[in-house]
Amino acid sequence: MRVWAIVVAAGTGRRFGGAKQLEELHGLPLWKRATTALLEGGVEQVVVVGEDVGGIPGGRRRQDSVANGLLHIPDDVDFVLIHDAARAAASPGLVVSVIARLADGDVDAVVPAIPVRDTIRRVDGEEAQGTVDRDGLVAVQTPQGFRTEALRRAHGQVRDDVTDDAQMIEVLGGRVVVVPGEPANLKVTYREDLQLLRGMTE
Repeated sequence: MRVWAIVVAAGTGRRFGGAKQLEELHGLPLWKRATTALLEGGVEQVVVVGEDVGGIPGGRRRQDSVANGLLHIPDDVDFVLIHDAARAAASPGLVVSVIARLADGDVDAVVPAIPVRDTIRRVDGEEAQGTVDRDGLVAVQTPQGFRTEALRRAHGQVRDDVTDDAQMIEVLGGRVVVVPGEPANLKVTYREDLQLLRGMTE
């Protein structure tokens, strides 16, 4: 069983105010911490997408960056994990969990997720429009794992904008399952997210 991974580190960090993938968390850049967790969790090799970090060029959209990374995955690789440099606190144990579920062989994609804890409300401007039932809702994380064949097919056929690669699999009718994520696996979007993550992981 061969498992490779792609780390997406090509964003401009518009909301962060700069290239967040270059920011450090306890002495290592975010992209490097994400890569290290994958390797320690059992991934054979990691393709890094992002010229700022010495990787291959990214694309206009996140899915385009992943597609560029897929071009560097050998044909005989069974599974591919897609991870965001912005989720640098994911543990090697989470990587192990995703790979183990993929290895069961009955799914096209595996997504780590945690239950939604906060009350969720719909709004229109400043007007509250009602509370959303949290039953059955989860917050999705990375790394997400895929059968390589299914992921290649999805990127070859799905052209619409998607939020993540698992959505592409769902569009084509593939089976996506969830494994428990990690509360500390925060996504760094704003500068205060990085400060929070630093405090949580001291």
